Amino acid sequence: MSKIITQIFRGNLIESSHNIKCYIGSVDNEKIFSTGNENDFIYPRSSIKIFQAIPFTYSNAHKLYNLNKKQIALSCSSHCGETFHIRELEKWLKKTKLKASDLKCGIHNPLHNKSLEKLFLSGKKPYQIYNNCAGKHLAMLSNCIKRNYSIKNYVDFDHPHQKNIRDVFSKFTENKIHRKNYGIDGCSAPQYGFKIKELGKALSNLFKSYNGNFDFTANTKVLINSILENPLFIGGTNNLDSNLIKISNKKIFCKGGAEGVFLFLHLKKGFFGVLKVVDGNERVLPSVLYYLSKKFKILNKKELDKFYLWDSFNLYNHAKVKIGNIKTIIE
Repeated sequence: MSKIITQIFRGNLIESSHNIKCYIGSVDNEKIFSTGNENDFIYPRSSIKIFQAIPFTYSNAHKLYNLNKKQIALSCSSHCGETFHIRELEKWLKKTKLKASDLKCGIHNPLHNKSLEKLFLSGKKPYQIYNNCAGKHLAMLSNCIKRNYSIKNYVDFDHPHQKNIRDVFSKFTENKIHRKNYGIDGCSAPQYGFKIKELGKALSNLFKSYNGNFDFTANTKVLINSILENPLFIGGTNNLDSNLIKISNKKIFCKGGAEGVFLFLHLKKGFFGVLKVVDGNERVLPSVLYYLSKKFKILNKKELDKFYLWDSFNLYNHAKVKIGNIKTIIE
């Protein structure tokens, strides 16, 4: 059986080791690589936000509020609280005339360290807009207003907007969403467990939709094109997904999720990948993506060189002394 192991070296000794579940396939149903975990259930977390955003664009809520492409990209994002993220989210909030307290996502500090330092030194405190899921929640609320749904309980399992999202998941995964696989995400929105192969099918159908051969074509084009044109608004300056989109020259759509989940879709070559770090440690994902890209020619040589320069997989301490490196083995 094939396997992927990422090892963390301190000096010449392996200090930590991480196993990765992986399934790479083509939109023509060809299996390219698998660790044999296609039937394992995982929570994809934020990696599936684009599917959660489809009802938002389907209702034309983005047109109602005259949202720009950066704001549309934020509807699918896990933003890091950088100044440019907050600026666009505050504009969006103002357009809807909602209160920040209407967002049920909760509050946390910016995930981007320099932005956190800047906010702290300003004497201001974060509020709901700083939550990395704020764009998803604003999209949900914008859709609720457009459809005359209640905004008070919009994250409840039985809310009509959440039902619309489940219908989208069912359509793209070609499977019914069962309540037994229901959980609550970090931002209080519903989260669903899927088999890895179901997520692969969803990505395959996303490719078909983007190319006019599946439902919701207009909506997926609006979302994906907004992200490709504004990759920093899907994550942030230092995020793997934002940088992989840039490195691939917008040929790859991708999105990370908590606990070591990563989905990618090559929009030119027509293949997809679903990754899950078994122990949830996200630090290994750049190394995994680099070696997979090299082995299966996901990126060309020039793009691989850019990837390596972005994250050379060497480890340094706070004194900037090299102490080790990260290496992925694909068997």
